[in-house]
Amino acid sequence: MSDYYRLVVSCPDQVGIVARVSGFIARQGGSITEASQHSDLATGRFFMRYEILADSIGLSAVQLREAFAPIAEEFSMDWALTDTARRPRVVLMVSRESHCLVDLLYRWTAGELDCDIPCVISNHDDMRSLVEWHGIPYYRVPVTPDTKPQAFAEVERLVEQAEADSVVLARYMQILPPALCRRYAGRVINIHHSFLPSFAGAKPYHQAYQRGVKLIGATCHYVTEELDAGPIIEQDIHRVSHCHTADDLVRFGRDVEKAVLARGLRWHLEDRVLIHGNKTVVFA
Repeated sequence: MSDYYRLVVSCPDQVGIVARVSGFIARQGGSITEASQHSDLATGRFFMRYEILADSIGLSAVQLREAFAPIAEEFSMDWALTDTARRPRVVLMVSRESHCLVDLLYRWTAGELDCDIPCVISNHDDMRSLVEWHGIPYYRVPVTPDTKPQAFAEVERLVEQAEADSVVLARYMQILPPALCRRYAGRVINIHHSFLPSFAGAKPYHQAYQRGVKLIGATCHYVTEELDAGPIIEQDIHRVSHCHTADDLVRFGRDVEKAVLARGLRWHLEDRVLIHGNKTVVFA
């Protein structure tokens, strides 16, 4: 497979940005294989994502960043240029529910997720045999009200040791401390059922069943200090009716959760998600 440079840009909108960036790439001999742009008229912000065939440019990623820096400064850009030759490192975290973890591991082994998984961290031992069967190190870090600061200090140490680019909470049922959320802002992805906050707490699908809902769903989002309120990456729904039981809703919900999380992670890994305040622009 070919390697690509991915250029993502966010900056104040003005005339000439596309021409300037495209012209720069053309002067380097670069072949743009995918281009996406969006102008947010409400905020006056411009967003861009380019995929450039790496072999078409006679520069390394480091050299290309250095060459592009003056243009980025000229347009006051928040920007990043990544090289797909380097696979991002993703740490997975899980508690006792297995459906999201199992789905991500399957997609990873099938080559659908272009990343390395250096380890899985859990507050329980339930998933150890599954994870180690995939050849991935598994670390159990128990969390109790009395040991929470020490536990998350160990979690942070393990994430740092793994040199993680991103962390995925694949149904990890503990709240990350604010300091950890700030340190890895825009790099921690969570999945939750879309009932929050209407059906918060234990057994949300059973609460929804009692309420007689007609739609269930799931939300994939970035983690912030405010619980389940970070920028949304992806959402989906499943229709239900009076014919369905509470167990049906749980089953449907699991299907939606794992599909939404997989899509959100894939788009994140492919640099398709640009965060703007508490919203996202997703070039899917």
